[in-house]
Amino acid sequence: MLFSSVLFLFKFLPIVLVGNFIFQRTFRNLFLLISSLFFYFWGEEMGIFIMLISIGINYLSGIALDRIQAKKAVLIASIVLNLGLLVFYKYFYFLTDLFSIQIDLGEIALPLGISFFTFQGLSYVIDVYKGEVEVQKNPLNIALYISLFPQLIAGPIVRYKDISNQITSRNITESQFVSGIKKFIRGLFKKVVIANNVGLIADLIMVQTNAYDLPLSMAWLGIISYTLQIYFDFSGYSDMAIGIGRMLGFNFKENFRHPYFSFSIREFWRRWHISLSTWFRDYLYIPLGGNRKGKWRMYFNLVLVFFLTGLWHGASWNFVLWGMIHGLFLILERFINLEKKQTRILSYCYTMLVVTFAWVFFKIENFDHAGKFLQQLIGIGETGNSYYALLFLNNYVLIIYALALLFVFPTRKWIKSKLRRAYPNFWFQYLNLATYMGVLIFTIIELSMSNYNPFIYFRF
Repeated sequence: MLFSSVLFLFKFLPIVLVGNFIFQRTFRNLFLLISSLFFYFWGEEMGIFIMLISIGINYLSGIALDRIQAKKAVLIASIVLNLGLLVFYKYFYFLTDLFSIQIDLGEIALPLGISFFTFQGLSYVIDVYKGEVEVQKNPLNIALYISLFPQLIAGPIVRYKDISNQITSRNITESQFVSGIKKFIRGLFKKVVIANNVGLIADLIMVQTNAYDLPLSMAWLGIISYTLQIYFDFSGYSDMAIGIGRMLGFNFKENFRHPYFSFSIREFWRRWHISLSTWFRDYLYIPLGGNRKGKWRMYFNLVLVFFLTGLWHGASWNFVLWGMIHGLFLILERFINLEKKQTRILSYCYTMLVVTFAWVFFKIENFDHAGKFLQQLIGIGETGNSYYALLFLNNYVLIIYALALLFVFPTRKWIKSKLRRAYPNFWFQYLNLATYMGVLIFTIIELSMSNYNPFIYFRF
């Protein structure tokens, strides 16, 4: 069930919001848990059993850590069981192919969101082991934490310590609810209006068109479209998840902070998929020594983290290569000072070129196809007429690209502050309301007219 589907928008979400308001504190969590399990079961009938097993593993691990002296053994067992589920369902055939082992178990269906709820469960167990959170002895509360539907399928990866108090006791204020509605509308607009439209062009050029026949202009239109699509698709989903969370009384941390406004790859990862990058930082990079044990150990840690970051996204070497590109440039940046004001423009161009070129391997799984596409991007062996790119760019599409480029940068707050100064508070509130209502209506109309509505991060 997609957040941007008619079923979710007009049936599931209204019922959940009304139920969350009606039920008293005693039954509210039970209602949300049942709703979340139904949400997952709707699109993943068999996968729900895997998620319930994951919930059981992490609940029992927490209880064991509270009662058993051999805490390290419990932690190791929990990590092995959690990662065992993830590895089996996501990487089994990848590993058998890698080691040339002939085992055929038939098709192994990948449970939706397994990478996300596995990491959430692990963070809870590790934090209990480290004494950073208290053990949750109510199994319903742990089940709700792991299965809470706004962040279940595609994040953000929520830490238990960030919402533990909100699970047991939360009050929904009017300002929080309204803020959640606005956040959700912005995310829905990003996804339906921007990501879907530019994504359609990205697919036509990068997947359905022969890379050997692409002119330079079409190759660049394709990769720019995908660069915009993956940002607005994923950040749009995260905004919707955060918005729904606020409407239900939860405060999830931001997952994106204008990553395409970065002046280094290091800064990019402070702004992109923040919940994942901080997870690897806190639970892998720092425990391995971070940058405290010499430069060569630091380089090894960076390479390992970004090797696993790439692999986390999918059981394919193209994702590994994408992660390694980022890891290697992070190492390179240890030797180069990109913070000088005199080189800001060059730093920005360098960052966006690395990010954009790396997206080629994220999008295209076949290395031969990806390599040829990269050649077309730099004009090697260019074929075809460069004016073909104009066939994709009607007036509506140009407006979409203009909006995308506008909101890639932190312009919304600047525009809002200008309008607030230009209009009295009374009129500004009405203007703000009218804008959001107009955006919502337009987005729903766009949604009803389009059959193209994927979510890129659902497959991870």
